[in-house]
Amino acid sequence: MQNNAILLQTLTVEQLQQLIGTSVRNGIIELQKELQTKDNSEELMTREETCQFLKIDSSTLWAWTNNGKVKAYGIGARRYYKKTEIMECLTLLKK
Repeated sequence: MQNNAILLQTLTVEQLQQLIGTSVRNGIIELQKELQTKDNSEELMTREETCQFLKIDSSTLWAWTNNGKVKAYGIGARRYYKKTEIMECLTLLKK
């Protein structure tokens, strides 16, 4: 604890303000990135967007959905897929 006090004594007021400002800015940037990641990962994708995302044909997506490999959500005749669930379906392949 004494080392921190000595360190603070060697800082000028301007240096301390800059240090605090930098720390706060970095914290805000990290929080913004985290919130953006959560927002993007919860987005719903259409069949076409899901096929493009996975680089597969629509018949493959249809088969995976019917086999229970991926979950689909629907409103009327439309089907949607959650990006987070699609990412969770991906498995690491062993070489």
